[in-house]
Amino acid sequence: MATSTSDLIERLSADAMPVRRLRPPAWRALGWLAIAALMIAVITAIEGVRPGLLAAFRDPVFALGRGAAVATAITGALATFELSLPDRAARWLLLPLPFAVLWLGSMGYGCLGEWLTRGAEGWRLGHGADCFETILLTSLPLGALLFAMVRHAGPVRPVATALSGGLTLAAIAEGGLTLYHDVNASLMDILAHLAAVAVVVGLSTSSARVVFRALAPRRSLG
Repeated sequence: MATSTSDLIERLSADAMPVRRLRPPAWRALGWLAIAALMIAVITAIEGVRPGLLAAFRDPVFALGRGAAVATAITGALATFELSLPDRAARWLLLPLPFAVLWLGSMGYGCLGEWLTRGAEGWRLGHGADCFETILLTSLPLGALLFAMVRHAGPVRPVATALSGGLTLAAIAEGGLTLYHDVNASLMDILAHLAAVAVVVGLSTSSARVVFRALAPRRSLG
């Protein structure tokens, strides 16, 4: 028995493929965030910084919301990479939630303020459809890269990883949009932002198992 076990170990070790260790989650998150920031910067350079952006930051609610969106993206990216590893705690999912509450709450407050101030006039469509489309289109390439980078999460915790990833994508896409989107947003525009966030997070989470199954590393049977 000792001999057969020894032979089995030797055969397994001979056929084993070298495994490259993943970089620490914080470094991989930083790399993805750098690419995302570069993409937002390129879009902003093409579209142009929106008029009145600096003046808009004098509004405490707007400034808080934009800061919270950035914080959600940063902490969400870190949580996504941490959650994709089997030896990390599931409570990493809680990391971006306080910032997400502030971010989404600021938009909700903006909706209420627009409705109370403008009434029925605030329901004009404005740039809402364009905002919705832009947030989704921005999320697609960044999402493809993010999920490819955490593709090993399939057997670990796919839904939690995808939920955190979807929140991250929505935060960086919506937050980046406000750099070049018109300051004078109507109630419908703000609602379009919220709807796009919900769609990005919902699609990421609902398709988690299918996506990770498709992206799972293939093992050679030869």
